[in-house]
Amino acid sequence: MKKTIVDNWNFIMNHNKNPLKNIPDTNTRHMIMQILAWMWCIVFSMYFSSMWIFGITTIAHIFILGAIAITVATFETAKRKPSIFGGYYTPSRSRAIYYEGKRIELDPNDKGGEHE
Repeated sequence: MKKTIVDNWNFIMNHNKNPLKNIPDTNTRHMIMQILAWMWCIVFSMYFSSMWIFGITTIAHIFILGAIAITVATFETAKRKPSIFGGYYTPSRSRAIYYEGKRIELDPNDKGGEHE
């Protein structure tokens, strides 16, 4: 039963498994999924005859799909260009702390932990 539910969910919601997988551009797939989500918001609210439900479900879909898009973009960036996230610390750079707005260099051989 669980496998059936997961398979049906993936067939509808996973753009890599549903028929949208034939569209090469991921951004286009995402936009089509958003349009379909908004269409279902409208249908759901018309079924219950309430504009409040339309507003709530539309906002919920925007937040959920936006969060998914940001997560996918972050994962893709990490996969294709990981240096964007790792550029803040390099092992060859000396370690420093800031005290009262001044940079204080630390010993580069010091690992910086009290439990060594």
